[in-house]
Amino acid sequence: MDGLKVLLVCGSGASSGFMAANIRKTAAARGIKMSVTARSESEIENYIDEIDCLMIGPHLAYLMDEMEEILADRPNVKAALMKPEYYSHLDGEKALDHILSLFE
Repeated sequence: MDGLKVLLVCGSGASSGFMAANIRKTAAARGIKMSVTARSESEIENYIDEIDCLMIGPHLAYLMDEMEEILADRPNVKAALMKPEYYSHLDGEKALDHILSLFE
């Protein structure tokens, strides 16, 4: 799992910025090399070819169908909706566990 490139998206990028920082801290504490970037949803397509994982804020569930279409020809990129129970608390531990579970 070392070297994963993760993109988090929310509406403006603000809350996902805090979440990204918490995931980075958790990954570092666990000795996992990972880059986690937060952007607004309007920037997804600018980064889609550079990432391994796309995590979408729970309030943007409507984007999942569109993302699955975009990712259809990128089978190595995983996409998931972040769960409200960790997103609302900016819980980096649970978010990292979710990301890693996508690659098991």
